[in-house]
Amino acid sequence: MPTIAHAHRLTIATIATDTPMGAQAYQEQIATRAERALSDTGGEAWQVDRAIVRSLRSRLDGNRRLPMSRVATASPRTRRLIGRALYGSAGVTHRMNLELPPAAGGDVVTLHDVVAWLFPDESAPVPAAAREAREADAVICVSEFTAQAATDLLGIRDPHVVHNGVDARFFDAAPLEAAHRSRLGLADRFVLHAGGASTRKNLEALADAWPRVRAERPDLQLVLSGPPHPRRTRLFEGMPGVLMVGRVADDLVPGLVAAATAVVVPSLYEGFGLPVLEAMAANVPVVAANTSSLPEVAGAAAILVNPTGDGIAEGLLAVTAPNAGTASLVRAGRARAAEFTWERAALAHARVWRAVGVSP
Repeated sequence: MPTIAHAHRLTIATIATDTPMGAQAYQEQIATRAERALSDTGGEAWQVDRAIVRSLRSRLDGNRRLPMSRVATASPRTRRLIGRALYGSAGVTHRMNLELPPAAGGDVVTLHDVVAWLFPDESAPVPAAAREAREADAVICVSEFTAQAATDLLGIRDPHVVHNGVDARFFDAAPLEAAHRSRLGLADRFVLHAGGASTRKNLEALADAWPRVRAERPDLQLVLSGPPHPRRTRLFEGMPGVLMVGRVADDLVPGLVAAATAVVVPSLYEGFGLPVLEAMAANVPVVAANTSSLPEVAGAAAILVNPTGDGIAEGLLAVTAPNAGTASLVRAGRARAAEFTWERAALAHARVWRAVGVSP
């Protein structure tokens, strides 16, 4: 076994942020398991480094600085030069943000979805990102659906599919205690939607469905969790039975999910759909749109519906009906979620890193 001085080097490159979302959870889950996963896959020793990039004036934690707006719009040649200076020329670099410049060699990228190229209200793609992804030594996609979209839309060849895992905190999580429920204003029974409010999240259809659900389930509350967004406010403000709780503290999220009567994921487009599995792990039934990656993730363990007001209303009424008989659905969901672990995902990443690291 070679000493660490002669080990292969893996640099995991990310961008510092003060508003972590699903992509940032993925980054930390994989990065913290990288060294162990590389060890468990055998072969030569590896040294794992982090490149946490922040803008020039940012006060966030990090160990690299770049003028990010200029880097994002720079020419492919300039971005390659910046990447060489940022990461060095040896080893494997895994860029977990497409905004980051490519490595000179051993370049691995993660593609969560292709929404930047499809939805105008999402962040615009880095001009060079598609080309850089095509030229990368390996592209990891989080679902078969995303891999197919990457192939069809961006021309990426032979992407690796590695499903996300589920944070262990969600498995059999205890529902929020009464004090937290009271502080948030939660009813005894509520449907939870957690996440963003961009067009692809399909909140218009959920807003269309909710009055019909509320008319038949007057004791049921719709709880919307996520960063403030004018679309969400415009659609739901003042609607009876709706509570917008904003961004909930991270340590309360598993309990919030576990306290829900059901979780609804009405999205038109998801690259993976982690809220589906988080709800299943917490023993909560799920109503999800029968679109994009959601059937791939949910399998037969969720109620899949048309992404319309009628379809969503029908699914929510079914899952919240008295004596709805959701026990079997919950059991199936719990078993389905257990198939998606971060340990398994990290091992799959390690096999990609090793393959790239030994390529001529």
